Amino acid sequence: MQEVAVLGVGMHRFGKTGDAVVGTKSVTELCRHAINEALRDAGANWRDIQAVAAASSRFSGGKGWGLNGNDVVEDLGSTGIPVYNMSAGCAAGGNAFNVGYSLVAGGVYDMVLVVGGEVMPKGMIQTSGVEEATDPEFLRQRCVGMPGPSFWSTLARRRMHDFGTTEEQFSRITVKARACSVHNPNSRFQKAITIEDVLGSPYVSNPLRLFQICPVSNGAAAAIICSAEKARQFTTHPVTVASSAVATMTFDDMLPRGLADPVTREDNLHTEVRNAVRSAFDKASMGPQDVSFIELQDNTCYYELAFPEEWGFCEPGEAQRLMDDGETTPDGRLPINPSGGFVSFGEATTAMGVFQIAELTWQLRGQAGGRQVPNAKVGLAQTNGLGGNATAAILKK
Repeated sequence: MQEVAVLGVGMHRFGKTGDAVVGTKSVTELCRHAINEALRDAGANWRDIQAVAAASSRFSGGKGWGLNGNDVVEDLGSTGIPVYNMSAGCAAGGNAFNVGYSLVAGGVYDMVLVVGGEVMPKGMIQTSGVEEATDPEFLRQRCVGMPGPSFWSTLARRRMHDFGTTEEQFSRITVKARACSVHNPNSRFQKAITIEDVLGSPYVSNPLRLFQICPVSNGAAAAIICSAEKARQFTTHPVTVASSAVATMTFDDMLPRGLADPVTREDNLHTEVRNAVRSAFDKASMGPQDVSFIELQDNTCYYELAFPEEWGFCEPGEAQRLMDDGETTPDGRLPINPSGGFVSFGEATTAMGVFQIAELTWQLRGQAGGRQVPNAKVGLAQTNGLGGNATAAILKK
């Protein structure tokens, strides 16, 4: 296995269809912008790219089949390079990064483009694409009546019961996230808000309010990764990929069986995420104590409290105290989502894992401006997608 470096990253600012940011741009146009930014950042050109690992989905995937990578190649120049189109729900970007990383680490290619982009439909995400009685996602949304926000609110309500978390504490996470996104030129929301603003927003599904849940967004992100030897031809200070991991949920995960199972504990939620993070730590020979900051998937503010506890960064119920004490801000002891996170960007599903790689890279280079984590040396990224898919990656300088 050869060492892998992130040579260049780029992003198209997130927005929604019809606004001044993305207007009516197609997913290919969004990706083109992000890729050109990444190539410019890397000091490379399109002909240097030997393969493409692209995150894709049914929402805006190329040719109606999720062939985003093929659309990108046709748009930027049909050089005959191989394309790997990856679909893993909200984990697709992280999954594509893992594939690109594996191809470079294994010596198959020296330089690979990883890209994800999305033009999302309006409203709540309909996870099931078919009306099929054997599809549990169809049954959950149509029969049980639990779209994403209802599911997240159930998790939040249980946390309130178990650890005494309050609506105000959930709100503080959003306030912190927007304070970070003010300094992020790629975020959708770039205005600071108050706890009163959050508590004044309408309930989507009690106890979660509108400002505590990420909306859907349009956006794109790209990363140029290469062998460390190749990177030395371009830079003397590359960002290194310490590890990249993919996992799926295990049999004892209680989520497929519902939250009412009386014999399981909360630490058996999201086993795919826990296993991906553990695998990333093992492969990097690191632990929570080595991490300078985290970029995690906060579809709702609940996850910013739950995930660090599930991964061993703190004890169960302790994350809300760390947040109250300011320890999760960029200059705190455990910075979480200094980018502003999903609640500040909105979710362009397939782009999110690559968006996290871009943020980790900027932070480790010291290029994050007003949201910079001081002396950042190691960053952890995590995604979680439909079907029990999860990814984790650790970057270091």
